[in-house]
Amino acid sequence: MNLQEYFSLIINDYTLRTITLGTAILGAITGMLGSFAVLRKQSLLGDAISHAALPGIAIAFLVTGIKDTHILLLGALISGLIGTFWIRGIITKTHLKSDTALGLILSVFFGFGMLLLTFIQKQPNANQAGLDKYLFGQAATLVVNDVWLMAIVTGVCLVIMLLFWKEFKILLFDADYTKTLGFNTKTIDILITSFIVLAIVLGLQTVGVVLMSAMLLAPAAAARQWTNSLSTMVILAAIFGAFSGVFGTAISASQNNLSTGPVIVLVASVFVLFSFVFSPSRGLLFRQIRFIKNRRDLELHKTLAFMYHIAEGHENISHPHAIKILNNFQGFTRGTLQKLVDKNYVIIEGNMWSLTKQGFEKAANLYNQQTKDDE
Repeated sequence: MNLQEYFSLIINDYTLRTITLGTAILGAITGMLGSFAVLRKQSLLGDAISHAALPGIAIAFLVTGIKDTHILLLGALISGLIGTFWIRGIITKTHLKSDTALGLILSVFFGFGMLLLTFIQKQPNANQAGLDKYLFGQAATLVVNDVWLMAIVTGVCLVIMLLFWKEFKILLFDADYTKTLGFNTKTIDILITSFIVLAIVLGLQTVGVVLMSAMLLAPAAAARQWTNSLSTMVILAAIFGAFSGVFGTAISASQNNLSTGPVIVLVASVFVLFSFVFSPSRGLLFRQIRFIKNRRDLELHKTLAFMYHIAEGHENISHPHAIKILNNFQGFTRGTLQKLVDKNYVIIEGNMWSLTKQGFEKAANLYNQQTKDDE
């Protein structure tokens, strides 16, 4: 099945439509909330939370004995919140840095979760089969109830974000100033973190524990390259995340034996790579273009300032001695001279050159500025 057939099937095929809609909503909410994690320099938080959710899934199954998705995700949510608050406690109550706390919780919780999964898999009944799908995700298991749950959570997150937008924005860029205004920074911080945990837990079924952090961070990292505005970044991250979900699902469905979760993450990585290269303000391509342009402008200005110096010290600039000085000037090229002519700074008549009035004024300013810099 090619991509064209896939998009036509979305309208008619219930399963495919459900999966596509679910991954699009998931990409939108993770991109939206991931923007706050990226700007707060908590990129590893998503990785730690997703891994910390694994033992909650296993414990929820051991307690209930059933594989109901909502119950398992509830266990993951509780486990993820516990891991998050432990991270906060380690950072505030000890001398350990945040990266150490994140790595510690990630390792301990993930190791405990794998231990519980191994124990469950060795049980004599067959009811435990399929729990390992939460490691790498299995988008094909999405049903309409899961999509409705994602949509409701996304709507709640959006409403809360709009209601507390000012508080979120102030806390994000100046926590100390937020305290002076009388806001409860701890409550706002817990609110943001709780929604990030909720978004991660929602994505475990689709993308899995291992890759969920990439789904949280990749759309936000791509959006950050295009803007300095928080609102624009959040919108772009949601769009990039949604398109990653849709295109990743399309590619996975159009080919055999391609897991949906990893493909979605790879598509999101393509958005990041494209943004890193082609972003007008921060992209590597345009940065290199600006560097080359600035270097050429610098050579042009140096040549013009040096020509002013020659014109000041020689009555006859067509004298071979003056021409030789210009030719030996480091950075001078015929191309540079031609650019000066094109800008109407210099006039060339045979072997003789002279500064125009506009060029003389420009060169005088550059020469004086260069003299001040040397002093």
